[in-house]
Amino acid sequence: MNGIFHTNAVYDRQTISVSGEHKVYVEQSGNPKGIPVIYMHGGPGAGLGENYQWPFNPLKYRVIGVEQRGCGRSTPFGDTANNTTQLLIEDFEVIRKALCIDKWILFGGSWGSTLALIYSIEHPEPVISMVLRGVFLARKEDFDWFLLPTGCAAQIYPETYEKFSSHITDTTSSDKVCQQFIGLFKHPDTQVSFSALKAWFNWEGNISRLIAPNIVMSDLNTDKQVKSLALLECHYLLNRCFIEENFILNNIHKIPDIPCHIVHGRYDMVCKLEAAYAVHKRLPHSTLKIVNNAGHSMSEQGTANELTSIMNDICELGAHL
Repeated sequence: MNGIFHTNAVYDRQTISVSGEHKVYVEQSGNPKGIPVIYMHGGPGAGLGENYQWPFNPLKYRVIGVEQRGCGRSTPFGDTANNTTQLLIEDFEVIRKALCIDKWILFGGSWGSTLALIYSIEHPEPVISMVLRGVFLARKEDFDWFLLPTGCAAQIYPETYEKFSSHITDTTSSDKVCQQFIGLFKHPDTQVSFSALKAWFNWEGNISRLIAPNIVMSDLNTDKQVKSLALLECHYLLNRCFIEENFILNNIHKIPDIPCHIVHGRYDMVCKLEAAYAVHKRLPHSTLKIVNNAGHSMSEQGTANELTSIMNDICELGAHL
C-alpha cells in the first residue's frame, strides 16, 4: 500500500450536543489549516477505526472524524431512539458550523457513501467533492442482496449464510430477517442476545474481503463494537434507512456539478457494484475505479491504493477536484 499515511495525531477531541439528547463524538487530526475532509464511517454503527486517517496526507488535510449517533464514544451508546438518516445528516451540519467550516470534502465508504450522497443532495453548497467507496444506495434490492438466501452474498457464501440464518426461522424477506434479529438483540438472556449480535457482525465481516478470513471477525473487535454495528445496522435496514425507495438515484440530478470519485471492488458481496456504476452514470463529473482484486473492505490493497491516490491528487491539483 505505497504512499499510505499512518497517523493518529489527533489534535482536538470534543463532544457536540445534537438533538434528542444525543451527544456526538468528534475528533480532528492532520493540519488544522488544511483542506477539511469529513470521514463518514460505515455500518451504520461501525464507529471510527484506530487508523482511519491513513488515506489523508496529514500535512495537507484537516480530517474530521465523527462517530455517528449510538456508536463509539457518542452517547447514549446503542440507542436507536432519535436515530435516523435525516438526523445524522442534520448532525453533520451542526458539526460543520460548530467547527467553522465553510466547505469540505465528503469521504464515505459503504453506509458512509449513502450518507455522503444524501448530505450532498440536501446540502450541496458546502460540498467541495465526494470520495466514495463501496457504494450503498439503500434500496430494497440492496437489502435483499445482503440479507436473503437468494441474494448474491448468500449464493457465494452459502456455508457462512447458513451460520448467520440459523438464528432465525424466516428468511423470506429482508424485513422479516431484520425483525427477528432485532427481537433476538433485545432478548433478556444476554447469551442469546450476544450470540445473535455476533452472528450478524460475523456475517458481514466474513464476506467483506475477496479472500475470506480464517478467523472469527467478532474475536478481533470489542463487544461494544460488535453490538453497535449489529444493532444499528439492523435498526436502519429494518426501517429502509428512513428514506423512500430509490431516493438517491431519484434525486441525484440535483447535484450534477459536484465532483465525485468512486472506488468499488469488483467482487464486493456487501454492496453491489451496480450501485457504484449507477451513480457514476448519473454524475457527469464523476470517475469510477473498479478494483478487480478486491471485495468490500476499505483496507484491501488495491482499494487502499486507489483511495490514497485520489486524495493525493485532490490536494496536489486543487481542492476543487
